[in-house]
Amino acid sequence: MPININTLVNQEKREFDIFYKKLLRSILSKNRLSQAMIYGSISSGKRIRPFMVSIFAKIANVKKVNYLRVSAAIESIHSYSLIHDDLPSMDDDNYRRGRLSVHKKFNEATAILAGDALHDLAFEILANKKTHKDSQVRINLIEKLSVALGSKGLAGGQSLDLLFENKNVKKNQILEMYSMKTSALFSFCCAAPYILAKKNNKDIKFAEKFGNLYGLIFQIIDDIID
Repeated sequence: MPININTLVNQEKREFDIFYKKLLRSILSKNRLSQAMIYGSISSGKRIRPFMVSIFAKIANVKKVNYLRVSAAIESIHSYSLIHDDLPSMDDDNYRRGRLSVHKKFNEATAILAGDALHDLAFEILANKKTHKDSQVRINLIEKLSVALGSKGLAGGQSLDLLFENKNVKKNQILEMYSMKTSALFSFCCAAPYILAKKNNKDIKFAEKFGNLYGLIFQIIDDIID
């Protein structure tokens, strides 16, 4: 009997959340900054990005402990981006999924630092030998994620989003923004398991393209719902 997609997503979410909470508590301390990081990263979201990692990891036959660490890095990045998106200087949102935004729960300075620290935590996780014993694989993951987050990826897309606000822009400009802001990270989600499995460049490129297209569809539907 086929498994309902929502059931599958929720199963993966539960497994990831258990792993992620344990990982965060093993790395972070109990100070105020760590509390803000945990508050901003442990949410009621569906964990779609870790779900995509798990699907491609199973296709590539990657060990669970390895792909869960990659998922943790990605979700740390996603959480950092949401914390910063909510800031008064960005989207200025007081709530995130029915809870106070990090800058409202704590304060703006703490929210900025919490986002920065979660960003750095992602690379700390990827750089650790527990993610993969081969240092070249870890370097490849770090390089791919860096590109997905920089001026040609998430940061650049957010910059365009702010620039386009309350303006009439062309369809190709919107698609460019989506590709950078959302698709770049989804592209990494799909490619990372193939990098862990040391797949060839052709397979990795296929995964990247799939993730890019999935990210575009995801963002379009998300905007329509909004």
